Amino acid sequence: MGIEDWPEQTRPRERLVREGAQALSDPELLALLLRVGVRGKSAVELGRDILRHFGSLHGLFGATLDDCTEVHGLGMAKYAQLQAVMELARRAIAEQLQAGEAFGSPELVKRYLRIKLGGQRHESFVVLFLDVKNRLIADRELFRGTLTHTSVYPREVVIEALSYNAAGVILAHNHPSGLPEPSDADLRLTGALVQALNLVDIRVLDHFIVAGPLVHSFAEHGQI
Repeated sequence: MGIEDWPEQTRPRERLVREGAQALSDPELLALLLRVGVRGKSAVELGRDILRHFGSLHGLFGATLDDCTEVHGLGMAKYAQLQAVMELARRAIAEQLQAGEAFGSPELVKRYLRIKLGGQRHESFVVLFLDVKNRLIADRELFRGTLTHTSVYPREVVIEALSYNAAGVILAHNHPSGLPEPSDADLRLTGALVQALNLVDIRVLDHFIVAGPLVHSFAEHGQI
């Protein structure tokens, strides 16, 4: 039975309009993106199978195009839709950070970084550049490495910060291994960056490590 054959009060689209998006399950929300199922499965059943395949929404949204094309019912078009949803969410949060909420809303920064870094399979080092009111000027991926190592050069971070006339920065990188705790090398790097940026009167407000859905804040743990 397709969704169009379901009683109207149980159809995801009608329920969303009537009860709000928060009332829908993950497979139901995904079904609204998929729009149609496959032979023998409704869009909700397909959504449930896809989530089971990737393990979670986080796993799905972090999937590559090749990953998606291996799953019956997904493909380039659906992959593009999923990526568009993630990018719209990232830009919506960026608008809030640009309005001056970066330092006052650490949870907002964490949500932004989860979207930006959480699904990546390579290690990236990102810097958020802030003005004197802690509003987001720009964010840049300055270094990219392998699954286990990224070489970060404090001098290049300083040059980039000066080019934006930044008053402060938030540092962030991801651990594709899935563990958010900082290594000794992470702590040493943070200390070196704080020292280098202090020389040009630029504050390091925090350093976040993103490991999938988990985020570690150096500031919250007294490590900066």
